[in-house]
This record gives sequence, structure tokens and C-alpha cells, in this order.
Amino acid sequence: MDNYIVSARKYRPMSFDTVVGQEALTTTLKNAIQSGRLAHAYLFCGPRGVGKTTCARIFAKTINCLSPQPNGEACGECESCKAFDEQRSFNIHELDAASNNSVDDIRQLIDQVMIPPQIGKYKVFIIDEVHMLSAAAFNAFLKTLEEPPKHAIFILATTEKHKILPTILSRCQIYDFKRMTVDNTVAHLKRVAEKEGITVEDAALNVIAQKADGGMRDALSIFDQVASFCGGNITYQQTIHNLNVLDYDYYFRLTDYFLGQKITECMLTLNEILTKGFEGQYFITGLSTHFRNLLVSQDEQTADLIEASQEVRNRYKEQAKRCKPQFLFKAMKLSNQCDLNYKQSQNKRLLIELTLIEMAQLSSDDGTSSGHGPTMTLKPIFAKMRGTATAPSQATANPQATAKQTVQTATQGTVRTTAQGALHASMKPPLQSSASHLPPSSQQAKPQPTIANRMMSFSIRNGNNASKQEVKEDQPTYAMPTTIQENQPVDNVNLTIIWREFAQSLPKEYTAMAMQMDILEPAMQEDGTTFLVIADNPSFLNSLNKIKPRIEQYLRSKLHNSNLTMTTRLREITDKKRMYTKTEYYNMMLKESEGLRKLRETFNLELS
Repeated sequence: MDNYIVSARKYRPMSFDTVVGQEALTTTLKNAIQSGRLAHAYLFCGPRGVGKTTCARIFAKTINCLSPQPNGEACGECESCKAFDEQRSFNIHELDAASNNSVDDIRQLIDQVMIPPQIGKYKVFIIDEVHMLSAAAFNAFLKTLEEPPKHAIFILATTEKHKILPTILSRCQIYDFKRMTVDNTVAHLKRVAEKEGITVEDAALNVIAQKADGGMRDALSIFDQVASFCGGNITYQQTIHNLNVLDYDYYFRLTDYFLGQKITECMLTLNEILTKGFEGQYFITGLSTHFRNLLVSQDEQTADLIEASQEVRNRYKEQAKRCKPQFLFKAMKLSNQCDLNYKQSQNKRLLIELTLIEMAQLSSDDGTSSGHGPTMTLKPIFAKMRGTATAPSQATANPQATAKQTVQTATQGTVRTTAQGALHASMKPPLQSSASHLPPSSQQAKPQPTIANRMMSFSIRNGNNASKQEVKEDQPTYAMPTTIQENQPVDNVNLTIIWREFAQSLPKEYTAMAMQMDILEPAMQEDGTTFLVIADNPSFLNSLNKIKPRIEQYLRSKLHNSNLTMTTRLREITDKKRMYTKTEYYNMMLKESEGLRKLRETFNLELS
């Protein structure tokens, strides 16, 4: 027990050939030693645990070796090499700049530089975390670093090169160490496991390598931790349990549910993940990575970009064959948008659930979209909601009545019925025909026009200068469901869905208002019948109050609750507010201002 040494120290490389993942740098250093072209100052920079200090020690040992090997390595048998291995060499001095960063510490170092070596040719000074030196210490070190004695060589190591003064950088040869690849880390851990007599699974080592994030020291430390937990037999399941890593299987299962439009299973799986203690944003970023891996698996040339075991890669290739590129594009965009809005959301779980619901409906979209603009169409979600839908509207089955109703909405002139087909071809389909909620008797007695027909009347009215007409009190025209069944409980999920459905049903003249409504998230109050909407400005609050009766009637019918009541108020300082980027503000202004659009087109302006 007393003689136990952690793997990160026990298996620390002692020669250039045993350094993992830095072949280019070690070859350069060996060639410099063989040719005798040694610089007086080196800067080793890179992430933590990739071998900066280790290579500095090996370099110091090799240049002082009394019998160097033909391949540029130290012999390991001479007095200088033995003194280095036994940590009693006076030719190597290490300084931790994190705790010795003052001018006095640098002056003491400069005094030691003047003393020549007792054995060997050079005295090597390794300054670790050199970026922690103060500005005064850097300035005191400049002259010595530029013109040191012939026997002195400085090796500076840092993880943050950008914090070092340019005057220091210009006096050093700079070597940039790279992160360890997953394959290199797994291969090294296999060798360590063989020497320690530990049986391992490749999938388990792959998880350890990904957890280490390119650092070999971190990988060996995690390996020791998992080995202690597993008792000499490291398995994949024990590894993810010990490291609290989300299993690949969850993402594969969720993707199958998305393809099968199984929304209930998606919600239950998310609940299982959150119950196990995984944070929502960690889950959504992992889902984004899963979609990315599926996308690159569809091409043999990019399949190697997946950092996973061969077994997992085969699963990716198998599932990728069942996924359309359009589905993956849209799913990646939805998950990325959820990740961006996660910290700003007041109801984070609801945000993830809405994202999963939309993903589960992507596979049924037969459109030819490239994925840059995912459709906002929402299909029936749960079986209960599908069961309450009534028969299709008979009003849309009567084209003559529809055309007649369209003509009546214009104030002047005659509307040709042939314009209806052209308009439908250029419009996005509505979320769901609102006339389907009318009883059959009402449909036959008084056909209701569809949302598309009413929006066509707005388009014709605005396109003809001779037929312009102001809408009374600026209230939009849309199909309004009137059937209200028995009162049913309402939750925030369904409330938000129907709220956004109402916003998307608004005509084009109310695009700005629809966008603001789509951003908001109404919240049910404790009484179960009142929901609160917080407006960002008085103008929008006034607009909401004008159409409040229509909103309440629409939501009462859709959610089957006649007691629903909307309350509004202005956003206060203590309320969390959604942050907009410059691009979002710019696009919103373009949609609201015709003059701004003309100005941009005239002068070919772009957002800087």
C-alpha cells in the first residue's frame, strides 16, 4: 500500500520514443540534438496533460547524456542519466511560476544561471506555468533570456500562450503540443492495463478517453479511478455508472422513437434521464452530437470523424441508413436552438420537451426543405388529443362557397376564383383546419372560410391601391373554432402549443405580432383556469388586450376548457427577459419596416 504509485507517474515516459501523440515534436527535438543545433530558449505550449513538462525533462536528460544513442535517445547508463533518473541531478532546475512569480524569484534564478554544470554540457532551467509570472518578473527575465551563458538552456511551459508577453515569445522557439486523439489514448491505456493485469472493454476505454478530453494525465487518473471501482475488470456499464456518463443507448433509442413518431416514449425517456440526475443541457448537447455522428456516418469518407469504439460506429452506420438527411439537418438545428435558449428559459424542462415533440414529428414531413427552415407544423401529439378531433370540415369541400366568402372580404372590385389555387401554392399550410371543430349542422348552415382564404382577402386588399380598407380596431381575421366540450385540465405544454398555433394562424399583416407571440411562453396559474402573458412593451400589451376575447375563445375551444381566462401585464425588471442578438433584431425590423427593406435593397446594405 505504501509503495503504490498512480499510473500517471508510474508510466510517465522516460524517452522520446515513449511519448504518446507528439511524434512531430519529438522527432524535431531528436534531430536538433543529433545535429547540435540547440536553441537557448524553448516554449512548450498546449493543453494540460499532453506531455509538455515530460518532454522538457527528457530533452534535458538527453542533451547531458555522456553516451548518446545513434537514434538521438539518452543511454540511461551514464552518470548523468542515472543522476537524472534518481532525481539528484544538479544540471536540471525546475521552477513553478504559479507560486514563484515575483521579481526576487527570477533574480535568484538568474544567479543560478551563472554557475556552470558539474557533469555534462548544459544546465537546463524548466519554468512551468510561465504565464503566471508578473509583468515585472518578465521584464527582469528578458535580458537573461535573450543572451544567456553558453551552458544555459531555458524551457518555458504554459497552457495559455496568449498571456505571455510578445517580447518573451520572440526570444523562444515555440512548440505547440496537440491534444491526444481518442485512438492514441485508448492504445496507451490498453498497454497500461496489460502491464497491470486488468481486463478491459474497448467501449469502456473509449469512454475514459473521451472523458479525458485529450489529456493523457487525466486519462490515466480516470483509469485508476475506474479500475478501483471495477476491481480489476473494467466494463462499459460499470464505467459509465462510475463516471456518471449518459449511455449511448439513450440517444439511439430516442432516434428510433423520433423516426416512429412515438412522442409518449420520448417523454418517458427524458423523464428517466432527468431522474438519474443528468442536467438538461448536458443531455441536449449529447443529442446534438448524436445527430452529428449520424450525419457523418452516411458517408464513408467522413465516418472516421466519429470518436467511438468500432461497435458503436457500426450502430451509427446502421441507424444512419434509416435517417433522411433532411431529418438530421432539422433535428440538429432544433437541438442547437434549444441549447442556445436553455439558460434563458424559465421552464427548462418544458423547453426540452417541446424540442423532442417537434423532433418526433420531423420524420412525417414530406417536404423538400434543406433543413435550414424547419416547418412549424404540429401534428396531434398524444392519443387523447387525436381521439377528440372531429370530422374534416365540410366548408373546405365546397369551393364555390369558399370563393364566394373570399370575394365578400374585398371592399372593391371582383376577385377571380382562379387566384385561390395560386395563393395556396405559395403559402405554408395552416397548423390544423379550425373549421373541423364546428358541429356538422353549423358547417352545413354557414360554411366557414379557411385561414388561407381569409389571408388571401388581406393580400388582395393590400395589393390593390383602389381597394384598401382599414381593419376595425386592427384585429386580424382568422377561422375561429366555437365548439367547447367539457372542461378539461390544462398544462403548460398544451397551452404553449395551442398559443403558438394561434400566433401562426394570424394573417401576414400581423407577422410582427405573431413573432412576438411565438416567443412568449404563457404560464398557467395555480387556480388552473387563468394563464399569464407577460408583454415586453406597452404597445404589444395593448395589441394583446384588443384581441384578448378572440384568443380566449380560440384556446377554450382547442383545449376544451370554457373557464380559461387570459391575464396580461408588462414585464418587470425582476422578470427574466429573452435576449436577442443583433441579427434577430435586424430581421425583426426588416419584417416590420417597408422603408428599411427598400433602403437595404437600394444601397445593398449588410449587417456588420
